[in-house]
This record gives sequence, structure tokens and C-alpha cells, in this order.
Amino acid sequence: MHVRDLAQYLAELAENNNRAWFVMNKPRYDILRAEFLEMTTRLIAGITRFDPAVAACNPKKALFRINRDLRFARDPKPYKTHFSAAITASGLKKPSQGGGPAYYFHVDETGQLLIAGGEYMPPPDRLRQIRRQVIADADGFSAMLKNRKLRAAYGDLQTEGKLTRPPKGFDADTPHADYIRHKSFIVWNERSVAGMTGDEMERIVLENFRDAQALVQWLRTVPGDSQGEMAPSRN
Repeated sequence: MHVRDLAQYLAELAENNNRAWFVMNKPRYDILRAEFLEMTTRLIAGITRFDPAVAACNPKKALFRINRDLRFARDPKPYKTHFSAAITASGLKKPSQGGGPAYYFHVDETGQLLIAGGEYMPPPDRLRQIRRQVIADADGFSAMLKNRKLRAAYGDLQTEGKLTRPPKGFDADTPHADYIRHKSFIVWNERSVAGMTGDEMERIVLENFRDAQALVQWLRTVPGDSQGEMAPSRN
């Protein structure tokens, strides 16, 4: 993966987010997309060594499209300004598809690499199931939160917003009441890709995915068919 070329391309796309520029630079996009797919394929193989559940994940389906869905968007820009992928046991990405807890990463137009694991903004039914499992498996949830690798790489569970009080049906004095107010069950960290080689980025992403495994594994214990999605995907 030519990391510097990818960051440069995304920065230029952010400045020229229109179809004419995209078409003119399509050969660059095709090369970078192919490299990103190759890296994702290797990452799936790497994850499989410590989490065999993702072995069947199709790397082509793990990648997010560059085109934005403009049907309900206020922002008319047609293209995303990041390359991203979500690796799940089901091989699916989106909450509506039942993708499940995932290992996620992206590189954006500012040259930032984001690495994440867990479920980002799962649908209401799935979120309710997760919250119930926090109570039903309070000891297991506590053990996951204390996982040494998870805490060293990410700290505590993160959220992009949570309820001011416990949701309906949950008491304020219930175990892990603060976490029950979360709308997402995710961890993530970010770093600059400046000066980073493709091999270095691949190694860093894989190491951080391994560190996020405790959360991903715990989320798989949550009952129910709908498995939600992970991490801040910006899709």
C-alpha cells in the first residue's frame, strides 16, 4: 500500500469533490483501491490467526464504497474522502444487514488512520439486547473492560454521545449503569500516517485489531439475530 499516495489522493479529492475531477483521476483511484483491497485481504488472513470466526469474510464486501448516498443527504458532495473497511464474522457491514461486531479501519483526507472495534450505533433492538447482556453478564462485561491489551491500546469504551439517564426499562442503580447509557459499544484510536509505510500501517492495524478482540468476542455473546455494526464508519 502506497500510504503517502493514498493520503495525497484523498486530500486532493476533498478539495475537488466532483465527478469531473474523479473521472480524470480514476486511474489513481483504481490503483489505490486495488492496493487497499490487497491489504484488507491480508488483514483478514492475519485476524483469522487469533479470531478464526472472520475467516469467511469476503474482502471485496468488507470495503466501503467511495460513492456517498445522496438520497437524504444535505451535503451534495458525491464522494467520501476516506478509504475504509469493516471485517466481520458474517462478512456483512451495515446494521440493516446484521453485520455484527467488527474490526474497522480507515484512512482519511487529513492523513489520519483510525482503528476501531465493536459496534457503532446499532439499531434499537440490537442496542436493547446489548444493554440487557451488560446486566445479565455483568462479571463477563467487567472482565472485558479490564482486559489488559484492550485498555493499553484504547483505554475505556468510547462513545459519540450517550443518554443523560438510563433508558426506559433500566434502573439507575443497575450494574454498569453508565455503560448502559451508551449508544455505541466501541473502542478506537487515531494516528497520523505521515512517514508510515504500507507494511507499518498493516502491522499497526493488525496489532490493534488483536487488542480489540476482547470487546468483539464479548459482543458476540449477546443473544439475538441482528448483530448491528461497529465503530465510527463515516459511511
